[in-house]
Amino acid sequence: MKEKPAERRLHPRIDHALPIKIAANGYNFSTSTENVSCVGAYCHLDKYIPPFTRIAVKVVLPVTSAGKKRNIDVECKGVIVRSIDENKGGYNVAVFFNGIQENQRKKIAEYISQFLPKNSL
Repeated sequence: MKEKPAERRLHPRIDHALPIKIAANGYNFSTSTENVSCVGAYCHLDKYIPPFTRIAVKVVLPVTSAGKKRNIDVECKGVIVRSIDENKGGYNVAVFFNGIQENQRKKIAEYISQFLPKNSL
């Protein structure tokens, strides 16, 4: 039986559809992530945004605390690092959060950690 290859990324990434808003060059996009980490996200957009474009990002994290559901907003600056033309229409876009404050990064890391295996090293 083959072992799953070790994760090479420094920051864990999870496949979750989280609401994300992206503002770039006067355009505003609302979509959802396909996956997210505390340093970036991958999502689908209808319009092409070229790599190296600087953007503003807002990700919404749904959390439950003390039995109550609420949303935590994470806002930061980012840059498009990859924009791939999708055959079925639109573009798959990789975003690197290059301007994120540590307290915002921690919010994402804490959200992600609740979905990771407890015994992973």
